[in-house]
Amino acid sequence: MKFSTKSIHTGEEPDFREGASGDVVAALHLSTTFARREVDHPTGGFEYSRSLNPTRKTLEQKLAALEKARYGLAFASGLAAETAVLLALLKTGDHVIVTDDLYGGTQRLFRKVFETRFGVRFSFVDTSQPEKVKAAITDKTRLIWVESPTNPLLKLTDIAEMSAIARPKGIVLLVDNTFMSPYFQNPLTLGADITLHSTSKYINGHSDSIGGAVMLNDDTLFEQVQFMQNAAGGILSPFDSYLVLRGIKTLGMRMEKHAGNAGKISEFLEKHPKVKKVIYPGLSSHP
Repeated sequence: MKFSTKSIHTGEEPDFREGASGDVVAALHLSTTFARREVDHPTGGFEYSRSLNPTRKTLEQKLAALEKARYGLAFASGLAAETAVLLALLKTGDHVIVTDDLYGGTQRLFRKVFETRFGVRFSFVDTSQPEKVKAAITDKTRLIWVESPTNPLLKLTDIAEMSAIARPKGIVLLVDNTFMSPYFQNPLTLGADITLHSTSKYINGHSDSIGGAVMLNDDTLFEQVQFMQNAAGGILSPFDSYLVLRGIKTLGMRMEKHAGNAGKISEFLEKHPKVKKVIYPGLSSHP
C-alpha cells in the first residue's frame, strides 16, 4: 500500500456491520469513561481515555503504519514523548550518548531535569562520526539518542552505522525523525529501536495541535513505554488526535512541496552574493 493511501485509510476503515454508520473518517470520541456490560470486560478494550481512547488509537495505528512499525503511541507533545521514553528506560547512574546539535527543548530536558534531578549522565557527541560514538560508550551506556537531520544545523547521521554500533552491545538506539517525517525516512527499517516525532511540525502540518509520538517494534520496549504513557499521563487528547488525523492525510503531498521549495530557495541563496553560507542537505556542497 502506498504512503498516501496509508495516511488516509489506515485505522479508518468503514464499519459495515448492521447498525454501524459506515464513517470514512474517524469519529471524535470525547468521553473520558466507557461503560461495560460486565465488570471484567471493558467494551472494546476501552475503560478510561488516559489508558486508551478510540480516536487516539486510530492515530496510533496510522502512525505505526507510516513508520513501518508494529506499535505507535501518541503523546501530549514531543517533549512528553521524550520524557516517557527516558522514564521507561533509564535509572539513576545510566549513561546516554546524544547528538551534539540537538533541539533546544530536548537539551533543556536532558541537562536541567534528567541530569540535574535524576542523575542520568549525558555525553553530547558528533554522531555523524561513528568513531566518536564508539569512544563515548561506557559500561553504563543504555541509550544512543540521534537527531538526523538535526535541529537546527541539519547534520546527518548514518542510522544503520549507529545500529551496528549499538545492537551488539544491547544499547537502545532512538532516532528523532521529526525533520524528515515518515515520508522521507523510516529509521526502524535502518536498525533503530525507537523513532520519535514532534507531531506539531510536519505530521500535523496546520500549526494548530501540539503533540508527540513514539513508534517501535519490540514488544518489551513497547510495553515499557506504553506503561509510562499511562502511568505518567502525558497522552494526546482526543481532539488533538483528531486534528493530527486530519492533517496527516496530506503529509506526503506537503513533504514533496516542502522539499521542492527548500531546494529552490537553497540553490538561489547559495548563489546570492550577500549570503556567506547555506546549510541544506540537498545541496551538493553539503558536507
